[in-house]
Amino acid sequence: MTIATQKLTFEEYLAYDDGTDTRYELVDGELVPMSLGTGKHGGIAEFLNDQFREQIKRRELPWTSKQMTVGVRSPRGRNWDTSRIPDVTVLAAAQWEAMSDREAVINLNEPPPILVVEVVSPSTKTDDYRSKRSEYGLLEISEYWIVDPLEEKITLCILEHQFYDSTEFRGDDLIQSPTFPDLNLTATQILAGKL
Repeated sequence: MTIATQKLTFEEYLAYDDGTDTRYELVDGELVPMSLGTGKHGGIAEFLNDQFREQIKRRELPWTSKQMTVGVRSPRGRNWDTSRIPDVTVLAAAQWEAMSDREAVINLNEPPPILVVEVVSPSTKTDDYRSKRSEYGLLEISEYWIVDPLEEKITLCILEHQFYDSTEFRGDDLIQSPTFPDLNLTATQILAGKL
């Protein structure tokens, strides 16, 4: 569902305030409200964010992981007036710190996130599997997770030669993440949002 019939520029989107706490993605110039999702959706995102942070700290990486707080400006069609807000975004800590006095959006002239996660809900399924996969690939995000509690699977998309190769994980399959090779989590654990 879109909110505005008049298309917004990226700058208008950044300044947009309707007086509510509603968060919006900008998709081809139109505001799309982000629903809160189910408790399970939020639990999965929080669990992964915590696991990524633990890996970052343990390995002493110069990165951070953020849950639903970083926008990613992305291409759509011939326009650049789309901004997504992934459920979890792993990015360089210095890049996050550089956003302290501006909107928390990774712009087109900046390095892409290291990894993004989208947790599928009935209203986002098509976008998560198709639109976002294309957009994130064009942005050269090296690893994209599609966590699908509806079909009880996790699809890891790894960027190879500007296209994503994907692998599905279900049940007791151990997730094989190039970004976090020591993660040691099964699909079941991630879909349950707990160890």
